[in-house]
Amino acid sequence: MKRHFLRRPFMKYVLEFIGCVLVVIGVAGFAVPAEFPMAGFTGIALIINRLWDIPIGWSLIVLNIPVALLCWRLLGRRFFLHSIGCMIITSLMFDYVAPFFPVYHGEPLLAALACGVIAGAGFALIYMQNASSGGADFIVMAIKAKRPHLSLGRIIIFSDCAVVVMGGLLFQDINGIFYGLIISFLFSQVIDRLMYGINAGKLLLIVTDDYLPIRETIEETSGRGCTVWQAQGGYQGLPRQVVMCACDRKQMYSVQKAVEARDPRAFTIVLESNEVAGEGFYRLVVGEKPKK
Repeated sequence: MKRHFLRRPFMKYVLEFIGCVLVVIGVAGFAVPAEFPMAGFTGIALIINRLWDIPIGWSLIVLNIPVALLCWRLLGRRFFLHSIGCMIITSLMFDYVAPFFPVYHGEPLLAALACGVIAGAGFALIYMQNASSGGADFIVMAIKAKRPHLSLGRIIIFSDCAVVVMGGLLFQDINGIFYGLIISFLFSQVIDRLMYGINAGKLLLIVTDDYLPIRETIEETSGRGCTVWQAQGGYQGLPRQVVMCACDRKQMYSVQKAVEARDPRAFTIVLESNEVAGEGFYRLVVGEKPKK
């Protein structure tokens, strides 16, 4: 038990660090050489760097200070401290480690795609640890805390467009605006797919005359529980049972085949489930204060 609790925070730090590395690789290795206008505080730091040659990392630290002080009460002490740690690591890597990374000077569209996927995966890893990389992420997470029904990807895509357009217009780079918007779109898609795809699954609705064999089959095949509804056939008015079971994508196929073999007359409906929360499923906490 003691080792289990020791491993959890250690893995959290490891995943946060990997996320920071991916963000720096994506931005410094692809976006910076191509001079794409980026979103968020990173985009503002890139503008400052191109105008006055001020290091990106130090610009990020200076820009982050006032926003961090404004948001830390809303997002909680633990989230704030982890975010500050990620912000410092990312900033220092931009200035002192990224110069040693290989950079891509090829096709701009490929650079935009690579930046969006790699950096987006990095941001998703950081967010999944209930942390952020600072900057505009503090604002995004504050919005998420106030409006938890909104997906992070959707909040990010709306908040990013203004900085991308501003950077493109400032340097009169219309093509750069389109590449920057592609990167922002990929950020939102990769973040949503990685974060909320973990909780995605299938919902099975099985209409049967006798739910007991179906329930036993589901438990034996997947270890999942089920919920039974009492229903009535619309044609003959005969009593029926509807068995509802939420499972992941791999389990769905096994459960479906086992149910067909156990009760060939059962009528099965398979629905997509974008997110499943509760016992037996992973609970993703983002931008929330830990409950006391």
